[in-house]
Amino acid sequence: MPTTDPARLRRRRRARLHPAQVVVAGFAGVIMLGALLLTLPVSAASGTATDFDDAVFTATSAVCVTGLVTLDTATHWSGFGLTVIMLLIQVGGLGIMIVATLIGVLLARRLSVRSRLNAAAETTAIGRDDVRRVVKGIVLTSFSIEAVVFVLLFLRFVGGYGYDVGKGLWHALFHAVSSFNNAGFALYTDNLIPFAADPFICLPICAAIILGGFGFPVLMQLRREWRHPLRWSMNTRLVLWGTALLIPVGTIYITVIEWSNPGTLGQYENPWSRLLIGFFHAVQVRTAGFNSVDVGLMHDETWVGMDVLMFIGGGPAGTAGGIKVTTFGVLLFILLTELRGEGAVNIFGKRLSRAVHRQAISVVLVAIGAVMSAVVAIMIITGLPFDRVLFEAVSAFGTVGLTTGITWEMPPSAEMILVVLMFLGRIGPLTLGSALALRDRRILYEYPKERPAIG
Repeated sequence: MPTTDPARLRRRRRARLHPAQVVVAGFAGVIMLGALLLTLPVSAASGTATDFDDAVFTATSAVCVTGLVTLDTATHWSGFGLTVIMLLIQVGGLGIMIVATLIGVLLARRLSVRSRLNAAAETTAIGRDDVRRVVKGIVLTSFSIEAVVFVLLFLRFVGGYGYDVGKGLWHALFHAVSSFNNAGFALYTDNLIPFAADPFICLPICAAIILGGFGFPVLMQLRREWRHPLRWSMNTRLVLWGTALLIPVGTIYITVIEWSNPGTLGQYENPWSRLLIGFFHAVQVRTAGFNSVDVGLMHDETWVGMDVLMFIGGGPAGTAGGIKVTTFGVLLFILLTELRGEGAVNIFGKRLSRAVHRQAISVVLVAIGAVMSAVVAIMIITGLPFDRVLFEAVSAFGTVGLTTGITWEMPPSAEMILVVLMFLGRIGPLTLGSALALRDRRILYEYPKERPAIG
C-alpha cells in the first residue's frame, strides 16, 4: 500500500534525480564503459593495451559525436575497436536525440497546460504510449536515413573504387553512421581527402549530416506536414531558415577565401570541385567534422568564419552540437526587435515567450565562458597560438571535430580540457536549457524596478 506520510514523500522527491542529472550520469557511464573497452588489447591493431587517457578521449569524442582524435583511427584500432567506436557513435547520437526530444515533449506539454490554465504551476506527465511512439519514431527515422546513405556509399565504394563486398559494406556502414550522427570519424588516415572531388561520396554524407542536424522534431513535422508550411512550429521554421541561410553563407565564405589557396581549394583545377569542397566544409562546420582538405592549411580568416559557424551549430534535439541555430535565431530576433524599438519579440507571426529570452542568453554566456576558459588554460599549458587553440576549443565545444592539427601535439592535461569541453558541449546546453525551463519558482513579491545605463 503506497505511503501517505508527507515527510517520507518529500524525502523520496528529493532523492529523485533531476532529468539533467540523469542525462549527465548516463552519458558519463557510457563514456567510461567505452573507454574501458578501448583500453583492451583486442581493441588495438597492435594487440597492446591503449593508454587510458587516449581511450577516454576517443570514447568521449565518439559518444559526444565530435570526431576529434589523438590516435589515427584508421591504423591504431582493430576491427573490434572500430566497432566499439561505431556503436558509441550510434548510442551517443540516438541517445541525445531521444533525451532531447522527450524533454522537449515534456516542456511542450507543460507550457501548453500553463497557457490554457493561465499560469498554472502544473506538469503533465508523458504517458507510456507517448514515450514508445517517440522513441520508435527516432529509431526508425535514424536507421532509415542511415540505410539510404549506406546503400549509396556501398555502391560507390564497390563500383567506383573497386572495393570488395566485405570492405565496401564495412566502409559504407561506418561512414553512414558517422555522418548521420554528425561524428566525423573516418576510416582513412587523411579523413575524406581522397574523395574531395567525388560528389557521389561527399553529397550523400552531407545530406545525412544536414538531416541529422535538423533534429528529430523537425524531421517528424516535415514528414507529417511538408505540404502545410503554415502549420510548422516556430522551432521548425527557425531550424530550416537558419540552415538555409548559414550553409550557403558558409559555402560562399569558405570558397571565396580559399579559392586560390594552393594547400586547399587551389590544388583543384575544376571550379566545380572547388565549389563542392567549399560546400562540403560549410556543412561540416554544422558539427560533423569530416574534412576533404587539410584544415590546418586554410587561411586564418577562414578559421574565424568557421569558428562562428561551429559555435552556432545545428538544430536542437538532433545529432548536432553548438548553441543551436534556434538559440542564434532567437537572439537575432531579439536584437532586431530592440533596434526597431518594439516591445514584444515576434517570430514568424508568433510572440516569443520572455522566458526564452533569458534561457537563450544564459546558454550563450555559459558557452562563451566555457570556451574562453578552456582557451586560456590550453594556451598556458601548451604555449600554442591563440587562433589554433580557439579553433580547437570551439570545435570541441561545438562537437564538430575539425582540427588544425594541434590535437595530437597536446599533452594529456590539455587533452582532458578538450574532453571536458566535448562533454559540456554535448550535454551542457541541453541540460542547462531544460533545467532553466523546468525550474519554475513562484515569487510572491517583486523588487522596485531600476534601469542601469547600457552601452
